[in-house]
Amino acid sequence: MSRPEIPGGVVELRVHGVSGASAAQVLDLRQVTQVAGDRSGGFYRPRPRSSETGGARGVTLEAYRWGDLPSGTVARTVALVFLLPFMLANVAIWMRPANPGSEAMVKSLCRVLALTLTAFYVLAIAGVALDLVAWRCMATPRCLAGRSWLSWLGGHPTGLRLAVLALVPAAAIGVIWRASNRPGRTFDAFRAPDRAVSDHPLGAVGQWDAEPLVGRLRSIHVAAAFATLDLTLLAARAATGASGVTVALAVVTGAVLAACVALLCTPPLIDRGTADRRLDGVTRTLRTIAIILTVVVVAHVLTSRAPWRAGGGLPAYDATLAWLFVTQTTLLAALGVVLLWRRDRRRDVTPLYGLGALVIAATAVSLAVAYSAELVYRVSDFLDRDLSTGVGIATGSPRAYTWAIYGFFRAVLITLIVAGLMILISRRGRYRAAAAIVARDYPDAPPHTEPRLRQVRQAIARARFTENLVPLAVVYSCLAGLGTATTSIGLLELFPSDVIERNVGVPGDVVTFGIAFGSWLIAAIILSLIIAGVFAYRSVPFRRHVGVLWDLGTFWPRAAHPFAPPCYSERAVPELARRITYLVSRGNAVLLTGHSHGSVLLAATVLQLPPQVGSRVALLTHGSPLRRLYGRLFPAYIDDAALREIGDRVGWRWVNLWRDTDPIGGWLFSPHRSGAPATVEGPPGAVDRRLRDPTDVVTPPSDSVPPPIQGHCPEEPDESFTAAARELVRRLERP
Repeated sequence: MSRPEIPGGVVELRVHGVSGASAAQVLDLRQVTQVAGDRSGGFYRPRPRSSETGGARGVTLEAYRWGDLPSGTVARTVALVFLLPFMLANVAIWMRPANPGSEAMVKSLCRVLALTLTAFYVLAIAGVALDLVAWRCMATPRCLAGRSWLSWLGGHPTGLRLAVLALVPAAAIGVIWRASNRPGRTFDAFRAPDRAVSDHPLGAVGQWDAEPLVGRLRSIHVAAAFATLDLTLLAARAATGASGVTVALAVVTGAVLAACVALLCTPPLIDRGTADRRLDGVTRTLRTIAIILTVVVVAHVLTSRAPWRAGGGLPAYDATLAWLFVTQTTLLAALGVVLLWRRDRRRDVTPLYGLGALVIAATAVSLAVAYSAELVYRVSDFLDRDLSTGVGIATGSPRAYTWAIYGFFRAVLITLIVAGLMILISRRGRYRAAAAIVARDYPDAPPHTEPRLRQVRQAIARARFTENLVPLAVVYSCLAGLGTATTSIGLLELFPSDVIERNVGVPGDVVTFGIAFGSWLIAAIILSLIIAGVFAYRSVPFRRHVGVLWDLGTFWPRAAHPFAPPCYSERAVPELARRITYLVSRGNAVLLTGHSHGSVLLAATVLQLPPQVGSRVALLTHGSPLRRLYGRLFPAYIDDAALREIGDRVGWRWVNLWRDTDPIGGWLFSPHRSGAPATVEGPPGAVDRRLRDPTDVVTPPSDSVPPPIQGHCPEEPDESFTAAARELVRRLERP
């Protein structure tokens, strides 16, 4: 493979968005060759002997392709579906308000909430292995009939069945523990420099050596996972009377869980960015104690001669679930109080923007509950043979899971209703604004173009609905939190249909049908996410929509949940900074062009460039979500100060192109249009350039259809992009 390096001149380095485009697509060429990096993330240029060059005269095109870093393979993408609650819990900690006074409390609450998700992971698998299989099925000849893979253990004592099947959740803990170790080895070659260039929090993206923190969190979560398994076994053992050994083991288990929570509630201690032998030794020792304790607990369950309670479900399993729901509800309420009390009170800041951590944390809890309940119910359906889903829900599985499915279905249903109402209520305002924009853009449009004008108005109106997604997300999070709270009713051994029929008058059969439907709805959602992950690698347009979730969630390092998918910015940002520094050291000037999420990567990269490098860099962003999405979701990391520092570092050689038809990207400093004065003074007022989309509504003589509506599509092939690039190249070439 040829690796040409041409010193001098200008290199236009393009970074794509979430579409996962190929290097040839990013460069708009057919023949490209890799000049640096590897298959997951690499730099590409036109082939040396190719007649295609692309770009402006005297400019060398280069593309950075990072699309395979977040997932890489279909199997890893499908795995992200099941890690989605962990990923959302990790994102929540980065969505805290800009007020530094709330940072420690928000971090602590988010990390403890993330720990409860690990407990859910263990309890769900324990519910299948211990409750459904070992306790219920193996004690019922009808369930064992024709199932040789289960009947071999059916006639043995209860303690032996529980001890053997406890290996299943223990193995599940080991699998996810093993999988979470892989990213640390993958990105070892991309450690950030010792000295930070920018003091802004966004400048730290990719600068963290996240492995020390992730290693501590990993040890704590593994310890808590094994302790949760121990607690489940000990609670079942104590149902007919707790012996001294059972009580002693329960006390040690409680101490392990308390130590895990205490460590997570000390951010200044656990957040240390460098290896700390004493602290790391404490977390590893805690993990080792939990593993040894599990061996002892399983041996105690196996050898205990006390009788076991007969009938029903696994003793105390339902109560353990319900108390976990109570704990999550309390933590979510506390997080909401902290965020509202410590919110940014400046007049120009929307109060909802500080609630992102609560919204995403509640969504993570809701999905984790839905995943857990669905796993238990689907296995229960399989084991119950001929029983219908509704009958199985009413008679079989724990009440807490029944309330969980009811709460999830209720939250989704009401949110969809509210979304429909918001679409209808905001429709008139959005279309009125769109009509005004179209009237200004095409004042002399011929009458026969009215159908095309109507399509443009619809595109603009749809794009403006993005502003309504924040309050809609708050609505869902509140409903999800309420659903978690009502799940605690399972402690009273009440069934939703009985409670609702008694207090509301809705027939119980209707409620049971709704819960069964909600169970299948969850299964359909999970299946849809899996199919989406598979098709994301077979259809570039499809991945442009699905990839937003993965790329947004895995952009941030793992600071709350160690089992979340790895953070690709730990490699991408230092790799970009290293490449840009190398090109400048060779005598090149560098024009950075970033589309969509690529502009976010470049923003973090510019803040890490030394001043002598930044003086030879220009920035061209298009379809950028920096202010429209990231500024709202992550106010502590992307704000006006960060954007102005980026402009200063590149000497305000910065152009941002945006369209009204784009539902994701937007303006950064000033939403003014061509010919109108900027709303901010100084160099920031010249950064934003609004593009008319489409370029015209009249079909040109050389074509049979009018120009297309681009929306969020990349703008490299457009004349507006080429003109802006040429302007920035000329500014770079000045002495």
